[in-house]
Amino acid sequence: MSQTAAENPAAARPSGAGGKRKLRVGEVVSVNGSHALVMLDEDRPEIDRVHKPQLGAILAVDTGACIVLGLVSAMSVPAPTLDSTGKDLRLIELELIGEFTKPTAKAPARFRRGVSTYPTLNDEVQLAAREELAALFAANGSASVRIGIVKQDAAIPATVSINDLFSRHCAVLGTTGAGKSCAITLMLLAVLERYKNGHIVILDPHNEYSHSFGDRAVVFDTTNLTLPYWMLTFEELVEILYPGRVNCQEEIEILADLIPTAKKMNLSNSVSGIKLMAGARGDGGTITVDTPVPYRISELLTLIDKTLGSLDNTRTTAPYKRLRARLHGISQDARYGFMFGGLTVQDTMSDFLGQLFRIPVEGAPISIIELGGLPVEVAQVIVSVVTRLAFEFGLWSHGAAPLAIIVEDAHRYAPAQEGAGFGPTRKALIRIAKEGRKVGVSLWVASQRPTELDATILSQCNTIFAMRLANQADQEALRSAVPDASTSLLSCLPSLGLGEAIAVGEGVPLPTRIRFDALPREAVPRSLTASFTDGWSVDVDDKAFIARIVEQWRAQKMLIPEV
Repeated sequence: MSQTAAENPAAARPSGAGGKRKLRVGEVVSVNGSHALVMLDEDRPEIDRVHKPQLGAILAVDTGACIVLGLVSAMSVPAPTLDSTGKDLRLIELELIGEFTKPTAKAPARFRRGVSTYPTLNDEVQLAAREELAALFAANGSASVRIGIVKQDAAIPATVSINDLFSRHCAVLGTTGAGKSCAITLMLLAVLERYKNGHIVILDPHNEYSHSFGDRAVVFDTTNLTLPYWMLTFEELVEILYPGRVNCQEEIEILADLIPTAKKMNLSNSVSGIKLMAGARGDGGTITVDTPVPYRISELLTLIDKTLGSLDNTRTTAPYKRLRARLHGISQDARYGFMFGGLTVQDTMSDFLGQLFRIPVEGAPISIIELGGLPVEVAQVIVSVVTRLAFEFGLWSHGAAPLAIIVEDAHRYAPAQEGAGFGPTRKALIRIAKEGRKVGVSLWVASQRPTELDATILSQCNTIFAMRLANQADQEALRSAVPDASTSLLSCLPSLGLGEAIAVGEGVPLPTRIRFDALPREAVPRSLTASFTDGWSVDVDDKAFIARIVEQWRAQKMLIPEV
């Protein structure tokens, strides 16, 4: 605080938490299980405008055994007087959030969530001292990083616990333009500044992160991303071939029989494949439709042709012919060239996983997969495969190399409506949300529409940074998902400024309103918002302009013009 208790000795008394003297603001007049009602004293000139209690501020109540902290959740004058000389009754509602133990000769003061000793009537309520707040927001210890400042006092840094932030998952929510991408970039940069050997994958649907991390990131798009089709699970392949699975049950059953045969045919031609098949037989196992080993589409087509040659009944040949046409068509589809476009089929799984998950790091701990410009169904497949591979890698590595998956616009890939979107993608994301912490896989989701994001995923994000949200339904969805009882802070959501957030959950010491630090100019994610005034100020007189657009459109390239 700008004024110390020494300047106003009559207005302060010693604090049990640290021996500091603090300013009195009022007294407790009502208490229930989670809230206390405080009647403010008359205006005190020694408390300046900046430090007067306001929404989101933290006040302290000395209960004798400990110092209880409360968050200002409401302020009111229930019965204003008409006489200008009269004194109004001014009330503040405190949401009780935790307590400081009092220091002893053997142990310093410590903060803990929850309240063990409640305030009683007429207990004195004081402004929390800066020393208390600083200790409170540094409660994460050494494994924490600064991400901004606490709005109540700009001199106090806002920190996050790295382990809790990643192991318990994280959500960054806010309307378009509120600063979600900047917040994610800031937090990742802060963490990587201390832990340079991270393994982070960003799924970027707007192609905005490529310049944010400099040489610490490797950027993938369809020009350099090779995702072999044989790494798809059977469910993923079927969803690509038969979206919605309408009137295709016979073809699916045929495909399920043919794929293991094609895999065995390819494995029998390689030394590593012979060893794998021998090991499977030795363990009593076998090559299944989901075993991630190479096979050739041409071998599938050959198997179908052989079967067709042995069948005479036109009714039984129809599903084989339809399946053959589907397989041939998808293998020639330019949109899936990064999957089916290879001239040869090789076992590149180890190399692919190493590049994708940055193992070894080699100074670039981040993979950015740019999805902007891709058809929706293609982007869904990429997100599905990457997230599923991340979980399975964590599972089989027993979490030895923890991974973090950052999913922008997560509501696209895991929509709230049952049956919407690409089924395997939704399933992969939910699996990470539920079980990822056990295998060392962290999920960060960013979304401007919490109501459209799967409720299971949102509920598993135990740290939430809620930025400006004006939609009432989105605010209600967020209130039902926050892991702390301090939902009253969320009433500030519509009025939050750019770069501000309500931070709640395991990753922060306690719920609070924060302002993220500013990013260096070169690290700010690129905004793709078109400027109408710039675009309409000049006439496009280049005759080849439309021809270039059509060429890129038809080629389905992932090229976005520089703004």
